[in-house]
Amino acid sequence: MATILIVDDAYENLTLLTELLMPTYEVRAVTSGERALKAAQGEPRPDLILLDVMMPGMDGHEVLKRLKADERTRNIPVLFVTAMDSSADEEQGLLLGAVDYITKPIKPAIALARVRAQLDLKVARDWLTDRNSALEEEVRRRLKEIQFTQDVTIRALGHLAEIRDPETGNHLRRTQGYVRTLCEGLRDNPRFSSFLTPENIELLEKSAPLHDIGKVGIPDHILLKPGKLTAEEWDIMKTHSMLGWHALALVEADAERSIPFLAFAKEIARHHHEKWDGSGYPDGLAGDAIPIAARLMALADVFDALTSRRPYKEPFSIERSTQIIVEGRGKHFDPDLVDTYLRLRDTFVEISERYADSTAEVNEKVQAFKVIVEGAGS
Repeated sequence: MATILIVDDAYENLTLLTELLMPTYEVRAVTSGERALKAAQGEPRPDLILLDVMMPGMDGHEVLKRLKADERTRNIPVLFVTAMDSSADEEQGLLLGAVDYITKPIKPAIALARVRAQLDLKVARDWLTDRNSALEEEVRRRLKEIQFTQDVTIRALGHLAEIRDPETGNHLRRTQGYVRTLCEGLRDNPRFSSFLTPENIELLEKSAPLHDIGKVGIPDHILLKPGKLTAEEWDIMKTHSMLGWHALALVEADAERSIPFLAFAKEIARHHHEKWDGSGYPDGLAGDAIPIAARLMALADVFDALTSRRPYKEPFSIERSTQIIVEGRGKHFDPDLVDTYLRLRDTFVEISERYADSTAEVNEKVQAFKVIVEGAGS
């Protein structure tokens, strides 16, 4: 049964409307604007309010303004009940949010018809609201599923490259953490603030695991060579950046539309070995010509390479790794990124420790590494 709140300072009007509506509806009645606001916020919440306009103290217009300003009551439909009959008065009430008028003296048949009409409309609005809420929840659920599938796919692609590389799986988690840390630390820097939106930071973190995807195209005898590469072998190794970019560009082309995280992934794959002074590869970009995504990945990747145990080397200390990064300021790395690293070094260390490779993981990688190397040499 619908609940109707009647607000009128005249008892005869309250009595008339109450007797008219009580056979069909749950009726509550109050005699002032202040009491109306309190009753409208109570339970059960009114489905409709019949509100007198001319009342001492707080008039109907003020009551309606306050009802509309309150999140709890703004959606309750309000029918003005008034003896005023000028079009200006009616227009003012409608502009404030009233749904209709009932004029005094009250005609029972007309009053009942307008009450029924507004309650029917409220039922329809509530149904649409509930339906829209259900649809929005379904959309959120589907988007979450898509997001999860996308994240798993990205990580799978990252692990595809890692399978043929002497690094362990935690390398992907660490570099993602380092990239996000740098992004958060640079958000207030005027050089980066317009680019490092929350959306772009999420995309950059998501794209980071694909930085070495091109290594799947490097021959085993070069990729897994335990000793120093020859000049010719090194030239082949460096092609992994272009191979990764090309593979991701093909994925993007197959999608037939722009996919934001792939745009960042392509930049990272191709340019994360560029250097601030222009001495990097594959394009010899320098300074701000290097995409921001690639600059972030460059520092994150080098820090991880320096501080992580690999099958072929022991980790450098944080102090020595920091010294190498500082020496690369303005040469290998964007100076602002190095300054941000120094400011947030403790966070880098915490990420490094949280996702540190266990001895078992490294030994397992060592054995797999030896098997592949021996197979490549046979």
